Amino acid sequence: MRHLIIVMALSLACFGPACTEESVTRESITIALKPDKNPDRLIKEKAALEVYLSDELLHPVKVIVPLSSAVITTGFANGSIDLGFLSSTEAAKAINAEVADVLLAGEIDGSTHYLSYWVSLKENSYSSIEELRGKPIAFSSRTSTSGFLIPTWDLFKRKLITEDEGPEGFFGEGNVFYGVGYVSAIEKVLSGEVEAAAVSYYVIDEDRYLTPVQRSRLRMVSSQGPVPTHTISCRRTLDLSLRNRVKKVLLQMNQNNSKLRDLVFNSKLVEVDPKKHLRISHETLSIVSRMKL
Repeated sequence: MRHLIIVMALSLACFGPACTEESVTRESITIALKPDKNPDRLIKEKAALEVYLSDELLHPVKVIVPLSSAVITTGFANGSIDLGFLSSTEAAKAINAEVADVLLAGEIDGSTHYLSYWVSLKENSYSSIEELRGKPIAFSSRTSTSGFLIPTWDLFKRKLITEDEGPEGFFGEGNVFYGVGYVSAIEKVLSGEVEAAAVSYYVIDEDRYLTPVQRSRLRMVSSQGPVPTHTISCRRTLDLSLRNRVKKVLLQMNQNNSKLRDLVFNSKLVEVDPKKHLRISHETLSIVSRMKL
């Protein structure tokens, strides 16, 4: 799956007595969006988002596309990026690096968490993760939250794997594969190369990544989580007045333009307690960092 990062440069004007030196002199705010969209879709979303935010912020908006996801945390650190749409894992890493804070998070069906699935072919008889012992499997990637980190955390919590042996201690040496995204992992299942793949629930529950024919051949074996929803995070040194102005505009998308909101951010945006929201992400990163992979 092709991954891209969109970086949006927003020029903000400051009005009234609450205006600070940064909000007066700063030419633009840069927002990096999570790289998980089809490039063709991004062209349409780019134009719509530019128009909407330009109108709401009373300043021009420009969307550009850099090449690496490392841009976001690095940009937080050096001040070249102000806000980013990040997975909970990416947000936790940025917070651990002391360069970011959580501004908002996604809400899906009233919850700020969702599920990760182990998926197999419908004709297979597996009914639990325990039945996949010694079987070849695929993780979505080495960095995927729902497609690797949470499933690995779940295996560890179930005492099916240890830090010393890692996933191969359960699935078998040479039986653990890593894709470059959800689709690549699912393709290994469809081809028979592996017995199951770890992905997000929406890969088979929603029409977002697979064709109807592909989805019709698959079923969930087991689920794990909760997976914290994506966040909109900001650099730690971002001026408070700018944080609040952008937060207000983004929250207003829930009422004023929910269609565009869903296209860009996938779900409703809400305020959360950052520590509670990212607790599992921090725990998972700590466990996996010590694990043999």
